[in-house]
Amino acid sequence: MPRESGQKVVATNRKARHDYTIEDTYEAGIVLSGTEVKSLRQGRASLVDGYAFVDGGELWLDAVHIPEYTEGTWNNHAPRRKRKLLLHKQEIVKISHKTKEGGYTLVPLSLYFKDGRAKVELAVAKGKREYDKRQALRERQDKREADRAISSRKNLGE
Repeated sequence: MPRESGQKVVATNRKARHDYTIEDTYEAGIVLSGTEVKSLRQGRASLVDGYAFVDGGELWLDAVHIPEYTEGTWNNHAPRRKRKLLLHKQEIVKISHKTKEGGYTLVPLSLYFKDGRAKVELAVAKGKREYDKRQALRERQDKREADRAISSRKNLGE
């Protein structure tokens, strides 16, 4: 029985949902050293420049910044090292085939603890063009204005 239960989000990559069209998501375990886990438990991490790739049948996470543990000694970890991800072989093969197609990439969406174990949510994503981003923002703004108009009509009618 794990000491912790539930889910505690450490970091999210909000920009990824703006810059990419998310096709599919996967939950992967992540291999970490002790000081990395302690630093994550303090809630310190950044997924901004992070990406994942398949190399030799293994999945790797690169350029994710986990700062050094403040109480760490000489055996502290490197902040931006490559970290191995843990997934089933069939999922790695599926991801590999998808990313070899044109235009797809692997982007980390969030880093969290689930029942005491560090997990990362990966997305197979396709990059958006500039006009797609503007269109998505416009749709979100139109929906917000419509919801405001409906709620104000309800308030006036009562």
